[in-house]
Amino acid sequence: MFIVENYSVAILFCFVTMLCWGSWANTQKLAASSWRFELFYWDYVLGILFTAAVFAFTLGNSGGQGRPFLTDMQQAASSSIGSALIGGVIFNAANILLVAAIAVAGMSVAFPVGIGIALAWGVVINYIDNPIGNSVLLFSGVGLIIIAILLNAFAYRRASATQKKVSTRGLALSVVAGILMGFFYKYVAASMFPDFANPEPGKLSPYSAVFIFAIGILLSNFLFNTILMKRPVAGAAVNEVVPRRQKHLGAGGRRDLEHFKLIFVGPRIRALGAIVPAGRLLPRARHDGMLPTKYKHLLKLAL
Repeated sequence: MFIVENYSVAILFCFVTMLCWGSWANTQKLAASSWRFELFYWDYVLGILFTAAVFAFTLGNSGGQGRPFLTDMQQAASSSIGSALIGGVIFNAANILLVAAIAVAGMSVAFPVGIGIALAWGVVINYIDNPIGNSVLLFSGVGLIIIAILLNAFAYRRASATQKKVSTRGLALSVVAGILMGFFYKYVAASMFPDFANPEPGKLSPYSAVFIFAIGILLSNFLFNTILMKRPVAGAAVNEVVPRRQKHLGAGGRRDLEHFKLIFVGPRIRALGAIVPAGRLLPRARHDGMLPTKYKHLLKLAL
């Protein structure tokens, strides 16, 4: 498997990681005007699993060190797989609450509070569990990052053209999301062998652990997101926003099929962090999940 051995490359990867972690929520904000966050989140979860699989089958099988991805999966102990799955479930619970908080309170409030708490609390939890490194430098760096996030959020709110009252519910969701998110990594780390160049029997490589982690996110999403779709934190249930003119499709299974279409044939198709405005190509799909006759073949492909 591919292992980062150069210090400069490691710093570059950390920078890319923080850049992606700090900006992915913008995609939800871009889609918020026409795409409910509960439906957006299905795309997000599928994107995580797809990306984890791509890295596992490419970088996870390259290089001469460590164990190849498939070999690593075959020898993995159930305890290691379970630990990575638990990490995925905890992360998904935290992340879906964070996305809900963004939808309720706005990004300038929800994201800094949620991610700031997750970062600070996560460092404390993981350092207690595995105290490696210079604690002074570590916690000083975390403190500076938190200050930067808070100052950025404050500047964003000051520069906003429209001011609105902060939602107490959204703030509470952000705090709970941050606390939960601080716990997930310890379970993922427990499933991996610490020295990536020297695999341990029963343990997972980083690529295998992230793949199992993504499966845990997807499986738990059928519970967490389904509950939010039926009992959202804001607005009506997702099935209640389907226009009345779909009555001719009938109830029951046919209406569930329409909800499936709303998830996978919508205003924006999200893949690998990019958003494509499909609403321009499929104008009626943006409003009621129904496709024009000339696009029926796309619906058959989607289903």
